[in-house]
Amino acid sequence: MPNELPGLSANALRLFTGKTPSVEEYHLAPEKLLVGNPLQQVWLDHTDASGQFFAGTWRSEPGKWHIRYTEEEYCELLEGHSVVTDSAGQATALHAGDRFVIPRGFVGTWEVVATTTKRFVIFEPKG
Repeated sequence: MPNELPGLSANALRLFTGKTPSVEEYHLAPEKLLVGNPLQQVWLDHTDASGQFFAGTWRSEPGKWHIRYTEEEYCELLEGHSVVTDSAGQATALHAGDRFVIPRGFVGTWEVVATTTKRFVIFEPKG
Protein backbone atom coordinates (compact mmCIF):
# COMPACT_ATOMS: atom_id res chain seq x y z
CA MET A 1 0.00 0.00 0.00
CA PRO A 2 1.26 3.50 -0.66
CA ASN A 3 2.17 5.61 2.33
CA GLU A 4 2.37 9.36 2.66
CA LEU A 5 5.49 10.60 4.29
CA PRO A 6 4.56 11.75 7.84
CA GLY A 7 3.30 15.30 8.22
CA LEU A 8 3.03 16.03 4.49
CA SER A 9 0.04 17.13 2.43
CA ALA A 10 -2.12 15.14 0.04
CA ASN A 11 0.37 16.16 -2.67
CA ALA A 12 3.20 14.36 -0.86
CA LEU A 13 5.32 11.57 -2.25
CA ARG A 14 3.72 8.13 -1.99
CA LEU A 15 5.89 5.12 -1.17
CA PHE A 16 4.94 1.57 -2.05
CA THR A 17 5.90 -0.12 1.20
CA GLY A 18 5.68 -3.73 0.07
CA LYS A 19 2.54 -4.37 2.13
CA THR A 20 0.05 -6.16 -0.06
CA PRO A 21 -3.09 -4.11 -0.74
CA SER A 22 -6.39 -5.95 -0.87
CA VAL A 23 -6.95 -7.97 -4.02
CA GLU A 24 -9.90 -7.78 -6.41
CA GLU A 25 -10.54 -11.09 -8.20
CA TYR A 26 -12.75 -11.34 -11.27
CA HIS A 27 -13.47 -13.10 -14.55
CA LEU A 28 -13.95 -11.22 -17.80
CA ALA A 29 -17.36 -10.63 -19.33
CA PRO A 30 -18.30 -13.57 -21.61
CA GLU A 31 -18.53 -11.34 -24.70
CA LYS A 32 -14.81 -10.48 -24.36
CA LEU A 33 -13.59 -14.08 -24.05
CA LEU A 34 -12.06 -15.97 -26.96
CA VAL A 35 -10.28 -18.83 -25.12
CA GLY A 36 -10.68 -20.02 -21.53
CA ASN A 37 -12.11 -18.13 -18.58
CA PRO A 38 -9.01 -16.88 -16.74
CA LEU A 39 -9.14 -15.73 -13.15
CA GLN A 40 -7.71 -12.21 -13.01
CA GLN A 41 -6.51 -10.30 -9.96
CA VAL A 42 -5.72 -6.64 -9.34
CA TRP A 43 -3.88 -5.09 -6.40
CA LEU A 44 -4.42 -1.33 -6.58
CA ASP A 45 -1.57 0.56 -4.94
CA HIS A 46 -2.66 4.09 -5.81
CA THR A 47 -5.62 6.01 -7.19
CA ASP A 48 -5.43 9.79 -7.40
CA ALA A 49 -8.17 12.11 -6.14
CA SER A 50 -9.49 12.69 -9.69
CA GLY A 51 -10.01 8.95 -10.25
CA GLN A 52 -8.08 9.18 -13.55
CA PHE A 53 -4.62 7.91 -12.51
CA PHE A 54 -3.92 4.42 -11.12
CA ALA A 55 -0.95 2.22 -10.28
CA GLY A 56 -0.88 -1.39 -9.19
CA THR A 57 -0.28 -5.02 -10.05
CA TRP A 58 -2.34 -7.31 -12.29
CA ARG A 59 -2.20 -11.08 -12.72
CA SER A 60 -4.04 -13.38 -15.10
CA GLU A 61 -4.26 -17.10 -15.69
CA PRO A 62 -3.96 -18.36 -19.31
CA GLY A 63 -6.70 -17.35 -21.72
CA LYS A 64 -7.39 -14.97 -24.61
CA TRP A 65 -9.79 -12.03 -24.89
CA HIS A 66 -10.62 -8.90 -26.85
CA ILE A 67 -9.14 -5.60 -25.65
CA ARG A 68 -10.16 -2.01 -26.44
CA TYR A 69 -8.16 0.63 -24.58
CA THR A 70 -9.83 3.88 -23.50
CA GLU A 71 -6.83 4.59 -21.25
CA GLU A 72 -3.05 5.03 -21.63
CA GLU A 73 -1.19 2.21 -19.85
CA TYR A 74 2.48 1.69 -19.03
CA CYS A 75 3.28 -1.93 -18.14
CA GLU A 76 6.25 -3.94 -16.91
CA LEU A 77 5.90 -7.73 -16.99
CA LEU A 78 7.18 -9.28 -13.79
CA GLU A 79 6.52 -12.90 -14.79
CA GLY A 80 4.87 -14.98 -17.45
CA HIS A 81 4.36 -14.91 -21.19
CA SER A 82 1.64 -13.03 -23.06
CA VAL A 83 0.97 -12.15 -26.70
CA VAL A 84 -0.77 -8.87 -27.54
CA THR A 85 -2.10 -8.64 -31.10
CA ASP A 86 -3.42 -5.46 -32.71
CA SER A 87 -6.45 -5.27 -35.00
CA ALA A 88 -4.16 -5.51 -38.09
CA GLY A 89 -2.83 -8.88 -36.86
CA GLN A 90 0.59 -7.67 -35.65
CA ALA A 91 1.44 -9.93 -32.67
CA THR A 92 3.94 -8.95 -29.98
CA ALA A 93 5.27 -11.63 -27.61
CA LEU A 94 5.86 -10.29 -24.10
CA HIS A 95 8.00 -11.86 -21.36
CA ALA A 96 9.20 -10.99 -17.85
CA GLY A 97 11.27 -7.81 -17.96
CA ASP A 98 9.50 -6.31 -20.99
CA ARG A 99 8.27 -2.73 -20.55
CA PHE A 100 5.76 -1.18 -22.92
CA VAL A 101 2.92 1.31 -23.39
CA ILE A 102 -0.50 0.47 -24.75
CA PRO A 103 -1.97 3.69 -26.15
CA ARG A 104 -5.53 4.89 -25.82
CA GLY A 105 -7.48 3.60 -28.83
CA PHE A 106 -5.57 0.30 -29.13
CA VAL A 107 -7.85 -2.54 -30.26
CA GLY A 108 -6.91 -6.19 -30.48
CA THR A 109 -6.47 -9.25 -28.29
CA TRP A 110 -4.49 -10.18 -25.19
CA GLU A 111 -3.46 -13.81 -24.82
CA VAL A 112 -1.89 -15.06 -21.61
CA VAL A 113 0.18 -18.10 -22.62
CA ALA A 114 1.70 -18.61 -19.13
CA THR A 115 0.27 -16.94 -16.02
CA THR A 116 1.33 -13.31 -16.31
CA THR A 117 1.92 -10.67 -13.66
CA LYS A 118 2.51 -7.02 -14.55
CA ARG A 119 2.98 -3.71 -12.77
CA PHE A 120 0.88 -1.02 -14.41
CA VAL A 121 0.36 2.71 -14.43
CA ILE A 122 -2.84 3.95 -16.08
CA PHE A 123 -4.14 7.38 -17.02
CA GLU A 124 -7.76 7.41 -18.14
CA PRO A 125 -9.19 10.85 -18.87
CA LYS A 126 -12.80 11.42 -17.89
CA GLY A 127 -15.37 11.80 -20.63
